[in-house]
Amino acid sequence: MRSYRSRLAACAAVSALALAACTGPAAQEGPAAGQSGIPEDTGPLRIAVISHGTAGDAFWNVVKNGAEDAGRDLGIEVEYNADGDPGNQARLIDNAVAQRAGGLVVSMANPEALKPSIENAVRAGIPVITINSGEENSAAFGAITHVGQNEGIAGENAGRRFKESGKTKLLCVIHEAGNVGQNQRCEGAKRGFGQTQNLQVDISNPTDVQARIRGAVQTDPSIDAVLTLNSQVAANAVGAIEQAGSTAQVATFDLNTDVVNAIKAGDVLFAVDQQQYEQGYLPVLFLKLYRDNANVVGGGRPVLTGPDFVDKSTVDKIGQYVERGTR
Repeated sequence: MRSYRSRLAACAAVSALALAACTGPAAQEGPAAGQSGIPEDTGPLRIAVISHGTAGDAFWNVVKNGAEDAGRDLGIEVEYNADGDPGNQARLIDNAVAQRAGGLVVSMANPEALKPSIENAVRAGIPVITINSGEENSAAFGAITHVGQNEGIAGENAGRRFKESGKTKLLCVIHEAGNVGQNQRCEGAKRGFGQTQNLQVDISNPTDVQARIRGAVQTDPSIDAVLTLNSQVAANAVGAIEQAGSTAQVATFDLNTDVVNAIKAGDVLFAVDQQQYEQGYLPVLFLKLYRDNANVVGGGRPVLTGPDFVDKSTVDKIGQYVERGTR
């Protein structure tokens, strides 16, 4: 499984680096490294990846797999850390700056809490790439690019899919208070669908999550569509609808084995897949290109990894990649 990923990713890396190998600074005659604005290579590149995920989370494990695979393929030291508390995440960024990391990859679920730490990293000369959340703040904070999906567009497409399936009232379940990306997903869903009601739950209490979703569909039987923003919450929604005897249909953001099986069984209509393996892999490659050849990817725009949609027509193919930890 790992060797297949490495071969696949190495092919992409070789293609991307081919031009630099042929025509980049290393192939030119001229001033020595460190002169004329060309930074001196002081050793292997060391990159800190700091996300707002939690240990054991299926989504963030795939991001971690991508980053670590890129490190192995490209000969880069990658250290992955995660903390769902914005203050703790900021401290992880500060520690990476103090240790003079060669590059930072940061997800920004709570941009304002991370702003001082990210700006300190930029002032220290450490290139930053943001991933997953915080696209709107990325350039303003000094990051060289953002890698992820546009949450509003993804939510809008999800809402439109529900509408096209004939649903009339949507419940959008937000599981992390203060997460800007989740609010953007639900706002987008409302644009694409129409009549939408938000429900705030706490992902750390699955029993309460299920009870709140059950209560919502029992209180308002006109709710016939439930959009969750996390694969774990999707399972809670399926259970809640069964308990309530509701005919509402569930769709979700993100994939795991349970969601794959639920799509096959018809319990989940579709999953919005942002292909988060790319959010781990691509920033490591981009930071290497930036250090070795001053390349900046995206042309001032985010590099989008999604949304892709997985339903019964594609779940058998995509499911095998979920099993191996790359989707």
